[in-house]
Amino acid sequence: MSTPREELLRHIRQATGKMVLFIGLAIIVLVAVRAWLEPKIEQARVETLKSQLNETIPQTAYDNDLLQDTVMIRAPELLGTDKPVTLYRARKNGKPVGVVFETIAPDGYSGDIHLLVGIYADGRIAGVRVLEHRETPGLGDKIELKKSPWILSFDGKRLTPENEAQWHVKKDGGIFDQFTGATITPRAVVKAVKKALAFYQQYQDRIWQP
Repeated sequence: MSTPREELLRHIRQATGKMVLFIGLAIIVLVAVRAWLEPKIEQARVETLKSQLNETIPQTAYDNDLLQDTVMIRAPELLGTDKPVTLYRARKNGKPVGVVFETIAPDGYSGDIHLLVGIYADGRIAGVRVLEHRETPGLGDKIELKKSPWILSFDGKRLTPENEAQWHVKKDGGIFDQFTGATITPRAVVKAVKKALAFYQQYQDRIWQP
């Protein structure tokens, strides 16, 4: 006949065994779920990225896989980050069409404004989209295409010595509209897009190296 102490130890061992089994099963389930979800999450990320890239350079303009045709360049003074930036190169029949890359406007009203900029091979803006920002709702958030068409005002623009002075908001003597009650935000975006064009001009040969 077992003593109370032995009975207690037996119950503890049984409970511990069940707990270990439960934890083991839970880990197996979590690993299986993660293995099942990871490809779907990655696929969703890739599809989102492709959609964003195609908003800046039309899909009909190129025939290569942008995600497989990339180059990384570090240019903190022009792109707003110390990290190397990935540039997605668009080509058609092997010839350069344009390039898409992220740049950061560090001087937004509420901090960094992340932009995706598409530039045609000849130096014209193909498109600009806002990826991330914390600007004031109803004021600075008009940089988003879903809030206003303002961001489309960059389409087709290029940077030349003759028009460099125009790359400001109208309040500063340039050609780009500012927002009522929110000049800082569009000013920061215009400055960042101008720097993106300057970056392309400076690194064009390196961008298109095989």
